[in-house]
Amino acid sequence: MAAIVAMIKTSLVALLALALSVCAAAAATFSMKRGINLDIWDTWPDEARWGDAEVILPFPEWRKRLGAADLEALKADGFDVVRIPVDPSVFLSEKTGALHEQLFESVLESVRQINIAGLKAVVDLHLIPAGGNRKIGMAEVMDDPALFDGYVELVRQMGLTLSKEDPAQVAFELMNEPVVDCEPGQAKVWPERLKRLHAAARASATRLTLVLSGGCWASAEGLAAIDPKDIPDDNIIWTFHSYAPFLLTHQGATWAGDFIPYVTGLPYPPHAVPRTELDAALDKVREKIRAEAPLSRRSGLLSYLDEQVATVDTKAKLDALLDTPFRLVADWAGKHGVAPENIYLGEFGMIRQEYGNPHVMPGAWRAGYVKDMIARAETHGFAWSIWGYGGAFGIVDEFEGRKAEPDVLEAVRGLK
Repeated sequence: MAAIVAMIKTSLVALLALALSVCAAAAATFSMKRGINLDIWDTWPDEARWGDAEVILPFPEWRKRLGAADLEALKADGFDVVRIPVDPSVFLSEKTGALHEQLFESVLESVRQINIAGLKAVVDLHLIPAGGNRKIGMAEVMDDPALFDGYVELVRQMGLTLSKEDPAQVAFELMNEPVVDCEPGQAKVWPERLKRLHAAARASATRLTLVLSGGCWASAEGLAAIDPKDIPDDNIIWTFHSYAPFLLTHQGATWAGDFIPYVTGLPYPPHAVPRTELDAALDKVREKIRAEAPLSRRSGLLSYLDEQVATVDTKAKLDALLDTPFRLVADWAGKHGVAPENIYLGEFGMIRQEYGNPHVMPGAWRAGYVKDMIARAETHGFAWSIWGYGGAFGIVDEFEGRKAEPDVLEAVRGLK
C-alpha cells in the first residue's frame, strides 16, 4: 500500500509540474505589441578608430544625437517597445579590448534611458556582413569556430550585463538574422548553434525573456525549421523578419545584390495605379538595366524583372506574397503550441532612399506597405517592430538627422 501511495504522490507531482509548465508556456515574462528599430550606426566609423573612446562612446552611436525627448516622442507616437541593434563586431574586435567594460555599461545605460522614457527594450545583438570598415561580420562568425566561441561568450557577458534589469521591461535577442541553413538539402547547423547561444544566455540571465529566431535571415521558413521543444524554456519569444516582396521594399538598395539597385519608381501597391503607369515605371527600370548593367547580365536581369513583377501585379498575387510568412509562422506555432503573444515580427519596412541615390519613395507608398504588414501581424496576434528610425529605411529621420516624411508615423499614430 505504501508503494502505491508513493506512486500516486509521484504521479500527482509530475502532473502538477506538467500543468505548471503548460501554464508558464502561455506567455513570456516580457510582453510587447508595437515597436521600432533604432539605428545600428549613424556615421559608420572605421574599425581602426573603435579603440578611441571619443569615437565609440556612448554606444550604440544613436546615443550621441537622441535624447530623452526623442524617446518620449516614440512613446507618444504609439510605440511601446524599442529594438536596440548592438553591433557585436565592436566587442569581438581586437581594437576595443580596453573599453569592454565601458561598452557594456553604455549598452546598459541605453536600455535604462529607453525604460525611463516609458518604453520597453529588446537588446538585439545585430551581426551584419564584414566590409571595408570592419574585419568581423556574420560570415566570419559562422565560418570560424573560434570566432563563434567568442560570440557565445559575448552572449553570456551581455546576458550578465542585463541580468539585474526588470524582466518585464528588458528582453535579450541573441543574434540578428543568422545567415546559415539557406541552401536546400544541406544539413541544418543552426538548431545546435541556437541551443549553444540559448544556454550561454540563460546561464547568466536567468530571468530575462530571450528572443530567438530560425536561420536563413530569421525568415519564416527558418523559424518553421526549428523545433521549440529542443529548447525547454518557457520564457522565450520567437521572432521572424519579412520584407516581402523584396522587389518593392528594397528599391535601389546597392548592397542587396546585382538586380535591385536598378529598380526604382515601382508603386506600392502596383495594382493601385493604371497599368500604363506601372508599365512606364518598368520601362524606366529596363532602360537603366540596358544602359548600366554588365553586358553579360542584361538579358538575365531583364527576364528576372519580368518574373518578379508577374508575382505582384494583381491584388491577389500581392496578398498571397504578403500572407505567406505569416501563415507559415502561424502554422508552425499551432503545431508546436507556441502562443501568438510569444511571436514577434522583429523587422519589416520599405526603403525610403538609398544613400546617394536621388530617388525617394513616396511616403504614401511606404505607409501603405507598413499598414498592410501591421494588419497581418496584429490579426495573428503577433508583436512587431518597424525598421527603422533613420537612414535608408527611416520613418522618423532620413540622413544626417533630417526628418523623413511623416506618412508612416501617422499610420502608426492612427492605429487603435
